[in-house]
Amino acid sequence: MSGGHTILVVDDDPSIVELLKDFLENDNFRVITACDTAEAWDMFERNTVHAIILDIMMPGQNGFDLCRRIRTDSDVPILFLSARSDDVDKIRGLTLGGDDYIVKTASPGEIVARVKAVLRRTASREHTKERILDYGRIQLNLSTREVFVDGVGIVLTPKEYDLLRLFAEHPRHVFSYEQLLAKFWEGIGDRHTIRVHLSRLREKIEADANHPQFLVNVWGVGYRFEGG
Repeated sequence: MSGGHTILVVDDDPSIVELLKDFLENDNFRVITACDTAEAWDMFERNTVHAIILDIMMPGQNGFDLCRRIRTDSDVPILFLSARSDDVDKIRGLTLGGDDYIVKTASPGEIVARVKAVLRRTASREHTKERILDYGRIQLNLSTREVFVDGVGIVLTPKEYDLLRLFAEHPRHVFSYEQLLAKFWEGIGDRHTIRVHLSRLREKIEADANHPQFLVNVWGVGYRFEGG
């Protein structure tokens, strides 16, 4: 269950982060860490994360705020970690979309076991609702967020995957620069921002990135996906 899974551990206490990191890595998980919600969001955006262990009380925005932001477009499993055992925080966390709530008095071994349990439940749900988009050379597994080109799995950042999925779910639909900026960059950035990201994506999915067959530029307007 642990092989190949990346766990994001978010806590402002370095000792807790290092302890959980050691236990998870001993169980063959890949672990990335963050000490606040801003760093956590950056790590989440730049990595394919399979589960998040998320402290609630941190400086600045708290864990609830980050959960709410993640849940706008991702169902990655979130396990809240808190020093408080009262039902108020537990109910709030689960209501916001958390998958588990763990009190910090729990042993590291129990926390690792909870992570595995959440991943098993997630895998079971995804197996029953697996959706595949198949465009010949390119296949997207929408359940596992995996992408295959010529049968070989490729590594995409979360942003690259989300961009590709949007295009692949709407073949031949032209998305304007303004629409893409609003959806993926909250309106912040310019056309160069989009061109850079799509150029990197083309390098990964096109046989010849200089002569793309899938992600096609519509001059002066935006891009479309030639999926068939």
